[in-house]
Amino acid sequence: MHRAPKKSPARSPAKSAAKPASVRSGPKAKATASYHHGDLHDALLKAAEAILERDGLIGLTLRAVAREAGVSHAAPAHHFRDLTGLVSELAAIGYRRFGAAMNAAIVPGRSWAEIGLARAHAYLDFARAHPAMYQLMFRAERLDMSNPVLREAANASFAGLVASVGEGRGEAVASEALTLAQAADAARAWSLLHGFATLLLDGRLSNILELLPAGSTVDQLLDVMLRGGGPLGPRAG
Repeated sequence: MHRAPKKSPARSPAKSAAKPASVRSGPKAKATASYHHGDLHDALLKAAEAILERDGLIGLTLRAVAREAGVSHAAPAHHFRDLTGLVSELAAIGYRRFGAAMNAAIVPGRSWAEIGLARAHAYLDFARAHPAMYQLMFRAERLDMSNPVLREAANASFAGLVASVGEGRGEAVASEALTLAQAADAARAWSLLHGFATLLLDGRLSNILELLPAGSTVDQLLDVMLRGGGPLGPRAG
């Protein structure tokens, strides 16, 4: 005689009902729950920087940032509104680090000429160490320069350049009002360093570098350029 199979007890409606979305588990839900509001904002910027350095600006999208941070696709738009808002705040981080690198060259006991050369090399070192970030900082078409976070960081960086020019000229310089000569020195310094760094990052200096004497370096080439005169270095005698 065969036993009849036991009937499975009927599930109660409460147990069989699907879990509400608010308590569903999963990696994204757990990641989102683990962040406070400010923490998530910073985590999204860190994720964006990681993508920028790894994949370049072309790979930087809101969805890619959400995946990198392990949060919902809606999280970046909630914090930054759109991609322009996100990359603008990311560029602000770059400007603050850039300014800190410039200021680190101001060492007590150094002459103005020594500080000028140190700042120039700090400029180039930052561009070489963080090429994607450096290029983003000057991609005006991708940034919202009215963003208060970016505007403050960029203005502080410019104020540092103007102050350096003032030291070189031996006079006080106000960044909000320059004389024509002061503006010319600031533009000359910025044009030289930005042009040199950009050409180097784009590989456009390769022909010149190949023609240098054996053992010469990029830094030595910059030194000779700066010592040729101008607001960043003394004119060679």
